[in-house]
Amino acid sequence: MSRRVHTADEVLRHALTGATELVVAPGDLLTPLARDVASERGVRVVVSDEPRGGPAGGDRGRPARPRTTRLQHVKGVHTMPLAPFPVELHRPEMDVRLRDVVGAEHGLPMAAGVMSLREGSFPWTLDYDEVEYVIEGELHITTADQAVVGHPGDVIAVPKGSSITFGTPSWTRFLYVTYPADWGGAA
Repeated sequence: MSRRVHTADEVLRHALTGATELVVAPGDLLTPLARDVASERGVRVVVSDEPRGGPAGGDRGRPARPRTTRLQHVKGVHTMPLAPFPVELHRPEMDVRLRDVVGAEHGLPMAAGVMSLREGSFPWTLDYDEVEYVIEGELHITTADQAVVGHPGDVIAVPKGSSITFGTPSWTRFLYVTYPADWGGAA
């Protein structure tokens, strides 16, 4: 039987299902990057004591190992309490608040959270792609050559590398989705 090579992409896809184990056949190979991804995602690589294809003579009545998928269900994002923004903006009057609700810790390559801010604006440069869904109020996002005003139900997509200004004339609460999940390194 030939050996199978397991790649980083395969391990990542496996991790995104919520699985915590990757079962490989004896003699299979994992690329170094696949090992790193498995370690980063908390996926334990297990070498099966049976060759690929299961035991000789078929599955002998054993049920197939179920594929694990963990759905994340976050209720009440429109009313959940938010924490102070973790980056100093030097604009305390804006009362910028947020709460991450899903992300890498849930096995996802993206993150989502809720943010609110009061009257005012602040600059931000994105080292990630982001989508905003306006829940309440009015969200203003401006660049050097464009201004967009989002109202409840509107979606605004902001590409990676954009230097923008988040703002509102009164108050806003919005859902953000970032890719990749680790948005916290930007400012």
